Amino acid sequence: MSVTESRPHSGLAKLKLYGELVMFSHSLFALPFGLAGMLLAADGLPSLRTFFWILVSLVGARNAANAINRLIDLRYDAANPRTAQRHLPRGLVTAGEVLGLSIIGFALLFLGAWQLNTLCLMLAPVAVLILVGYSYTKRFTWASHLVLGFACGIAPTASWLAVTGHFALPPILLSGAVMCWVAGFDIIYATQDVAFDRQAGLHAIPARFGIPNALRIARGLHLVVILLLLSLPRSLGFLAPPHATLGLFYYLGLLVVSGLLFWEHLLVKPDDLNRVTMASYYVNQIIGAVLLLFTALDIFVKI
Repeated sequence: MSVTESRPHSGLAKLKLYGELVMFSHSLFALPFGLAGMLLAADGLPSLRTFFWILVSLVGARNAANAINRLIDLRYDAANPRTAQRHLPRGLVTAGEVLGLSIIGFALLFLGAWQLNTLCLMLAPVAVLILVGYSYTKRFTWASHLVLGFACGIAPTASWLAVTGHFALPPILLSGAVMCWVAGFDIIYATQDVAFDRQAGLHAIPARFGIPNALRIARGLHLVVILLLLSLPRSLGFLAPPHATLGLFYYLGLLVVSGLLFWEHLLVKPDDLNRVTMASYYVNQIIGAVLLLFTALDIFVKI
C-alpha cells in the first residue's frame, strides 16, 4: 500500500489523526496549571468570556507548539527507531497539514490574547517565539529540558495576566514549579534516547551526564517543585488588597502530588527503563489534574 493510500480520508478519521499527532490527550500536563493560575487570579471563576478565551489561548498554543515540534524534528524522528513510526515520518500526514495545524493553533492564541487584554496581546509574539524556539534547543544545549519546562510554565502566569492584567509573585512561583516539573519528567523520558542522541549529535542531560546522574537531576528538580508549591499559599497573602490564600484542601492535594512524584522516581532506575513511559507520561497526567482539583476545592469549598 502506498503512503498516500494509507492516509485516512474521512473527516472524523482525519481529526482523530491530527489529535494523535499533537498528542491532544496530553493537554492534561500544563493546561490544569494554567487553569489553576486563572482560578487563583480571580479568587474563583472569572467571567465566562475570560474563561473561554483563556481556554482557547491555552489549547491553541499547546497544540500549535506540539505540531511545529513534529515538523522541526522530522529528520531526527525519522532516523530514531523509537519515533520512526510517528505520523509524519510514516507519511500519514503531510508537512503542509502539520504546518497548517500549527498556524491555526497560534492564530487561536493571538485571537484569545486579543480578546483578553492589551498586555496579553503584546506578549503573544514572545510566547510564540519561546514555543517554536524550544524545538531547536536540543541541537546546541543539554538545557533543552529546562527550555521546554519554561515554555510549558508560561501557562499559569499567562492565565493570571489574562485575568488581572499585571504580573505578581504567586503565578511566577507556580510557573517555576511547572518549569521544574516538566523539565524533570522530560529528563526521565530522554533516558530512552541516550544512544541515538549521542550518535546524532543532539544534546540532552542523559546523553551529556549519563542516566544515573540524569535521574538524580530529575529528582532534584522535582524537589524544587514541591518547595515552590509549598511557598505558593504564603505568597498569595502578600497581595493587595488582601487575597484569599490556600488552605487544607490545597495542602492535601500537594501531599498527593508529592506522593505521585515519589512514585514516579521509584518506577525508573538506571538499569531498568522499562517503565519510563508510565513514569514520564501517565503519572504526570494525573499530577496536573490533582493539583487543579484540590486548588479548586480550596477556593470554592470553605471549611
